[in-house]
Order: sequence, then structure tokens, then C-alpha cells
Amino acid sequence: MPAASAFGTIDGAGQHREHERITRAALACHTGAPDDCFQPGTADYLAGHGREFGAVGAPDVDEVADPAAHCDNGDFLEGSYPRSRDEATAALLACVDHLRASFADGVDRAGGLLDHDGEVVAAEVDVDPQCPSVERAGDRAKCTVLAAFGRVLHGVQDFYAHSNWADDADPTRPSGLDNPPGLNLRGPSPVLDLRSEAPPVVPAGLATGCFVLRDQVPGVGECSDRITHAALNKDDGLIDPVTGEATDPTTPRGRVGENFAQAVAGAIAESRRQWQDFRDALAARYGDEHAARMVCSLTHDDPAADCTGRPGTVVLAGLVGVGVVVSSAVLVRSRYRRRG
Repeated sequence: MPAASAFGTIDGAGQHREHERITRAALACHTGAPDDCFQPGTADYLAGHGREFGAVGAPDVDEVADPAAHCDNGDFLEGSYPRSRDEATAALLACVDHLRASFADGVDRAGGLLDHDGEVVAAEVDVDPQCPSVERAGDRAKCTVLAAFGRVLHGVQDFYAHSNWADDADPTRPSGLDNPPGLNLRGPSPVLDLRSEAPPVVPAGLATGCFVLRDQVPGVGECSDRITHAALNKDDGLIDPVTGEATDPTTPRGRVGENFAQAVAGAIAESRRQWQDFRDALAARYGDEHAARMVCSLTHDDPAADCTGRPGTVVLAGLVGVGVVVSSAVLVRSRYRRRG
């Protein structure tokens, strides 16, 4: 599967590092960002930079052929169609289950950030040298937690690029395989509730494109007579990594109306929801006080200095990118308690 089959991870071949830019717009520290944003060095690993794919790009390295990692092959169209609604729904649920497994893995691995007394383990939270894009056995706990969360971000972002959740069909052409209906819905999507164990309710009209190496319209091989990824994706265009403004779409579906901008907006909103849900899951698993320190360790570039003290008292040395120094542990503790 070529890398162009999803929001982009590289600069070139029609891509503009869309996954990186969406992740930065959603979660990185910049003027006006919330306190739980990711500071520059950590954001570089989570989002990628330069030639590095980062955690969010890892599925384009080692899960390129797994449709569940990219929410592909959930195609369906009312009328005479070569697969049933149930088959399409099963493919979408496989994506949800795949992402739930990564989400749960990240929560599990977060236990390694702290010792038995709830103190930050300096060797486990350091990001120098930078974590590898694809996690390995023995990697630092912070690397493995963010690696798992990056896979979550990749999949949920692809959901908006590869599905008709947030888009519209071309009103100038008849509906069909090359112009499937759109649902024109906003993010976050209840389909992507990764904390729940119950199967989500999949709308009857929800579809993602069928993908094979020779991705085209009309489809070939397994994708013959089916809605293809080429017909439905909104993968490529320009995205401002601070504001999330999306312009200059290059795919046919992305150029229809505001489809590309709507897909990007949905992916940004979904990324923020997943980070909130991840923090909530940490609090439910480890308690508010330890979860606050885990979140600090995951977002700060120097957790050993910034996230120390007695359990529940996280000292925020500075908001990188905003330039505001906050030294009150009580203030930060109250903020984390409110978020919990």
C-alpha cells in the first residue's frame, strides 16, 4: 500500500505531511493552546518532523497493508452492490477494535512512567534521544505510551479522510460508485468511542473506500464494482499546523465543496477528543493524582524537572511556546483536578 493511501506522512508525491499538521494543530503547544498541550520536543515525536514519521505516522511504516489501521474497506451503497451492509459494518468495527486495542495498550504502558511511590522515573520519561517512530522492545515508557496513542491518532484521522462521515457528494453528478452520498456530519464521531467495550452504532449510510494497490476509479481486482478509496478519499491538501486551516485540496472528492476542510476539522476535533478520553482513562485506571503526573510526563519535554514532587502536586515550570512561567504547584494541581 503506498503512503498516499491516507492523510500524508511525507512531503512529496502529492502529500504535505497532513498527519503531522493535523496532530500539531490539535495538540501541540502554541499561543492559546491549553495547559495539557504537547511541548516542542515531545510534539516532534508524536507528530513527526523533517524525515521522521513520528508516532502518528508509524502505521504507514508497519501497518500499511492492514485496512483496520486506516479504516479502509467499509464500503457500501444502497441498491445492487457486491457486498452487504453487514460486511461493510464488520470492516468498520474491525477498525474500531484495532484502535481500541492501541488505546488500551497506551493506558497499560503508562504505568511504567511512575515508580511504586508515584514518582516520575526519569529514565522512562526522557525524550533525548528522540523515541523511534516504530516502538521496540525495551523502549522508554513515554515512547511506548505515545507510540500507542499515535496509532490511535492515525486511525481516527484516517476515518475522516477515508469515509463519507464529514463530506458531501458532488451535486453536479449523479450518485453512484464514483460519487457516493455523503453524510455531512461533524466530529467527534460516536463511532470512534474507544473507551467503550460495546460495539458502536454504525449509520446505515456510512462507508469507507475499498483499497488495493492499483487504486483507481472504476475499481479493479477486489475493488471491482465497489466504491474505491480513490473515489472517496480527502487525503491531500495544505493544512496550517497552528490554526488547522485547510486549503488547496488535490483529490477529486476533497475538491468538492468544503470536503477537505470538513475532513480536517473533523480529524482535529477527534484528535482532541481522543486525548481527553485518554486522560480520563488514565484517571480511571490510576487515580487522579497519579494520572495528573502521567499527563505531565507525557506532554513535557523535561518531566524529571517539571513533574516532580509529592503525588498530585505537579510543578509546571513553563508553558513552552507561550512563554508564560507558572511556578504554583497548587494552581496546576487544581487545573488537573478539574480536567479529571
